[in-house]
Amino acid sequence: MDDRDWELFLLPYEQAVEELKVKFKTMRAELKKREEYAPIEFVTGRVKKISSILDKAKRLDVPRDQLDTGIEDIAGIRIMCQFVEDIRWVAQYIRARKDLTVLYEKDYVTNFKESGYRSFHMIAEYPVQTAFGQKIVLAEIQIRTLAMNFWATIEHSLNYKYRQSLPAPIRDRLKTAAEAAMILDNEMSSIREDILDAQKSFEDEANLVQRVLKDIHRLYFLHKVTEALESQQKFNELWEKQDFIGLQQLGESVRKMRKSGARMVEEEQDES
Repeated sequence: MDDRDWELFLLPYEQAVEELKVKFKTMRAELKKREEYAPIEFVTGRVKKISSILDKAKRLDVPRDQLDTGIEDIAGIRIMCQFVEDIRWVAQYIRARKDLTVLYEKDYVTNFKESGYRSFHMIAEYPVQTAFGQKIVLAEIQIRTLAMNFWATIEHSLNYKYRQSLPAPIRDRLKTAAEAAMILDNEMSSIREDILDAQKSFEDEANLVQRVLKDIHRLYFLHKVTEALESQQKFNELWEKQDFIGLQQLGESVRKMRKSGARMVEEEQDES
């Protein structure tokens, strides 16, 4: 293939990655709203570099005209989770989707590799709508915790440097690091409820602050300038003391003033 052929070949994979990233990010947002907790922390994606495709094709003895079926991870999606338990949830949501077909799975979380690598892989067929019709492309979806991802990223860089032939001392230290990452994941799972409670509390407080400030800002547009200035001063005092109960009470008061002001504006418009 020349450069132009490669660009055309990779185009559907680039489209698949972008579409899948958007869909999984949307899934995260929906789960957050419905369940108040999303097992997805964040989503990334990439199309394999040409040099990596050629290396893998050589290693697996895949002919050039069979790259689209012989190499399953040209399109790659990575979904990060906070906890090991979240990985199973995310996999279930993906299996239930109608816009892709999961062909098979590789569970390196339960059966981690000798190197220490842990991750959950799903190989899926994804239909891409091109200018010349539909094309089915293969995509690899990796689901892992943040600790797993940190380790895997380092291992990948070292493997690239040493061309898949890591010196024994580095392999040993990577295994030790993998064990430490596993311990970290287990510890985080053991205090999962405390972590989630703390995160929810933080998010509730952040939403309260945003809501109160937004309502105070609206008072200005309703010509309640004095009330807005007094409310802003009260907000500053309460925020300084981190008095969230007081902020909640202030929010209720400001909301009543906003609704009252909105009714007055409507009445004035009706009269005019």
